[in-house]
Amino acid sequence: MSYEQTTSKAILLLEDGTVFEGKSFGAAGTAVGEVVFTTSAVGFQETITDPSYFGQIITQTFPLTGNYGMNAADSESDRAHATGYIVREWCEQPSNFRCEETIDAFLKAQGVIGLYDIDTRALTAHLREQGTMNGVITNDMAADRAELLKMAKSFRIQQSVQAVSVTELKRYSATGERVGEVAVYDFGCLRSIIDAFNGRGYDVTLLPWNTPADQAAALAPDGIVLAGGPGNPEDCGELLPSIRALMGSGIPVMGIGLGHQLMALAVGAQVKKLPHGHRGGSQPVVDSGIGKTFVTSQNHGYAVDEGSLPKSEGEVFCRNINDKTCEGISYKKSPAFSIQFHPEAFTGTGDKHYYVGRFINMMNAGGNR
Repeated sequence: MSYEQTTSKAILLLEDGTVFEGKSFGAAGTAVGEVVFTTSAVGFQETITDPSYFGQIITQTFPLTGNYGMNAADSESDRAHATGYIVREWCEQPSNFRCEETIDAFLKAQGVIGLYDIDTRALTAHLREQGTMNGVITNDMAADRAELLKMAKSFRIQQSVQAVSVTELKRYSATGERVGEVAVYDFGCLRSIIDAFNGRGYDVTLLPWNTPADQAAALAPDGIVLAGGPGNPEDCGELLPSIRALMGSGIPVMGIGLGHQLMALAVGAQVKKLPHGHRGGSQPVVDSGIGKTFVTSQNHGYAVDEGSLPKSEGEVFCRNINDKTCEGISYKKSPAFSIQFHPEAFTGTGDKHYYVGRFINMMNAGGNR
């Protein structure tokens, strides 16, 4: 196979007026989104197909992307969710026996607009200093920049959970001997979370985001997982009554990512927007309950405000080592806990799936039923 990188120009225009000029790859056109950066050195396909990146333009801080290519088995969902993708350099000739296509071909097929050959270190430093902001990628060099700037300033991620969730119930069978069933609310669920439970012998029933609590309980699952996803949790207020009902049902409940934030909101806590979010595969989290530190994978721009969590409702047991923000809550009135990070994607530890195992132990204990 041979590939040729384009010399067609493209730009990133941030809402503060800063311009980064580079070259176009992936799909052609114009894309607007929230510009974020991720520190992961690998997992670029998993990142692009992660539903929690809906509405965002992803910047890879690692300089080379795509060196082992793309293959269908590694996608975290059935499509790309990022609106744009920025790298320093992409690999024309990936080297891996599992490679099916280049990252450029993948982005073209998925309609994701890309930008390369820019100073991603300078962009990352700018976002760290100024905070996450909106931006526009375009390879239309004749476009009116005043109009592009207007687009960036007015952009807001909306109805994100509705956009990434399944619209009808889906079932995934356990690998090997079946031991039980887990119902998963799809707020932007990763395929690897489903795989983690399937691999432990649990059938998984994936539910649309707005499934009423009584319908989920009627499935008589061993446990319920709230998994995902993108956007501002405060935009999902309509879900809170159902989440309170689930937490009061006696069925064990586990929240992940957005599910963690929504469970906290359901018991009266508040969330806050982080300056530049936690994104990438090297986020250190300490679990004070077991005295261990985990290197975790994360993507979120909001965090639960620990001081707002009613002490009668829950207790924080995980915190981010870098900024001390809340990463995990144990609930006192329900067989339930939640975590901000991906439980199926630890890095460099022997405790992969530790929190999946903790939830399985909770299900085996039978909750309050």
